[in-house]
Amino acid sequence: MILDRLSVEGLITETEPIAAGMTRIRVAGEGLRALTCTPGQQLRVFTGDPGASSLRARLGDLRTYSVWRFDPELGALDLCVLDHLGAGPGARWARAARPGQAVRFRGPEGSFTLRPDAPYHLFAGEETASVALGALLAAVPADSRVYGAVETATAGARLPLHRAGELAFVVRGDASPVSSAVLVDAVRALDLPDEPGVGYVAGEARTVQLVRDHLVRERGWPRRSVVTKPFWTPGKTGME
Repeated sequence: MILDRLSVEGLITETEPIAAGMTRIRVAGEGLRALTCTPGQQLRVFTGDPGASSLRARLGDLRTYSVWRFDPELGALDLCVLDHLGAGPGARWARAARPGQAVRFRGPEGSFTLRPDAPYHLFAGEETASVALGALLAAVPADSRVYGAVETATAGARLPLHRAGELAFVVRGDASPVSSAVLVDAVRALDLPDEPGVGYVAGEARTVQLVRDHLVRERGWPRRSVVTKPFWTPGKTGME
């Protein structure tokens, strides 16, 4: 079957709320044991109904999700899917996800990954970035320095991140996550070493640009030292 050559099928084995508005979905199967997943990479998930009569309905739309955790020995990986107002096929798929359901995906893929030789690591982003940032944080060697700022709408929306005690968490409340001054100010307030490290900045595209501009223009970092991943911006889809 051509789909088996172009994608991987697994079964949903667990679902749970992991933070406010966020559902963890575990996908497992023998086909996952052969995968290679570098922390920070993502999947492209088919959000259709595997039991539908037509191929188009079975596949549905492709939606991209960062991998929260991957265990090749178990043949299992975790996704964390954000629900939000005006949600599309991806959020509807996550709401309906139940153990025993089949799911098909492509990947893992992507270059938003750790640079292990960095003098230190800086992480910045909001809810849509927190899954990828969490995977990166879990991969940072224990003896490496970590700094970061994570913005959420509420304190309850924070994911359980590794090394959370070394991060600044800020709540934006009703403020917009677009061009977020809340996140930029939180990064600006970090007491960073004089030398540049490597920054991993993800989330809303305009906010990503503002954080990168702060690091490059105000702190004098080389642009190559800031790894960016814009996941979304108003009115645009398919940024991944």
